[in-house]
Amino acid sequence: MLDSKTVLGRREEAIQSWASLGLDGVAIVDELAALDSARKKHLQAHDEEKHRQSQLSAIFRDKSASPDDVQEARLQLRTLGDTIKEHANAAKDVEQAIRDRLMELPNWPHESVVTGPDETANELIRTVGEPPELDFEPKPHWEVAEQLGIVDFEAAARISGARFVVYRGLGARMERALMNLMLDMHTGDHGYQETLTPYLVKRECMEGTGQLPKFEDDAFQTTDGLYLIPTSEVSVTNLHREEMLDASDLPKKYAAYSSCFRREAGSYGRDVKGLTRVHQFQKVEMIKLCTPESSYDELESMVVNAEAVLQRLELPYRVMALCTGDLGFASAKTYDLEVWLPGHKGYREISSCSNCESYQARRAQIRYRPAPGEKPRYVHTLNGSGLAIGRTIVALLENGQQADGSVRIPKALQPYMGGVETLTSNG
Repeated sequence: MLDSKTVLGRREEAIQSWASLGLDGVAIVDELAALDSARKKHLQAHDEEKHRQSQLSAIFRDKSASPDDVQEARLQLRTLGDTIKEHANAAKDVEQAIRDRLMELPNWPHESVVTGPDETANELIRTVGEPPELDFEPKPHWEVAEQLGIVDFEAAARISGARFVVYRGLGARMERALMNLMLDMHTGDHGYQETLTPYLVKRECMEGTGQLPKFEDDAFQTTDGLYLIPTSEVSVTNLHREEMLDASDLPKKYAAYSSCFRREAGSYGRDVKGLTRVHQFQKVEMIKLCTPESSYDELESMVVNAEAVLQRLELPYRVMALCTGDLGFASAKTYDLEVWLPGHKGYREISSCSNCESYQARRAQIRYRPAPGEKPRYVHTLNGSGLAIGRTIVALLENGQQADGSVRIPKALQPYMGGVETLTSNG
């Protein structure tokens, strides 16, 4: 969430920032300015009436006041208290209206983000690795997986409905193997603290990281008001909700494995086959809380950490800097890692690393004190996939497929797979 003082104090920047996201920045700023003016009007009236109340109360202590003056003061005071309360309540209502409106608005893009309408304007940063040269027509991952007998979409549909998956045998083993490999790398090589957080969270936690109210339709909610997390970013970031951190404790770096639950309400038929876009999937997430001065260096290092996993798994990929039209709701700047998929004949997202600056911290009230006695500041929060496990399996199946239908397992993953070097239809 942005701060109304910042928005109104930097009006032109606010207008241009929201306009770059395809919104009517002028209308938004004018709306917030009108609300702020109404708030100030009620506060001023409240203060004036309080002052008047003090003046009238003083008459009762004035020995020179006439009986008529005392009676008139008594009559005015009878209604003045209600008027003061009305202005106070009205000011609170307007303040809540301002907060509610700001909660609906996306973060401002960082100045380095390219302005563009959609993913076609994203900027290529680098390409790493070469797509495999196959002397046969590559198959999409779902065909490879079903022929190997490592996934079962039909059983999943009987159990839960469409867009779920059951992993069997070495498919389930591969999920577990990738989780362990990723966590071992991020904790052992990259210095993140492993954490395991709840999959069910309160509404205020979803609001804190920006999932609500904007993406209410994409969330799974229980009957008692809890939400299934769409990513462990929600629960891990909220570990420090309403806390005051010491500058000496920053940056905080967490790596968390979790199941993720999404309705995919806005997917509109994209990638409905296979493992790419399902309602439940597993992911290893990286989270950082740091100072504003270091957050963009921390973003670059987070991208490198995610890349290291792809390199270890011998997967070709590219790094893209997202334009304004493709940014996530809470993000000020995002890099996407896109892995090459022979069966799709193109690159597809496998990780997204974002700097949300103080947007989430303001919503979740996560602050730090730079030094003893100094004014508290909001931390900057970052999150990144390290990686999405289902999509990593997609990449391994499509890039590792052989002409005979088998799939080669990368050397780095083999120890986690019990020494298995190749997946075959006979197990």
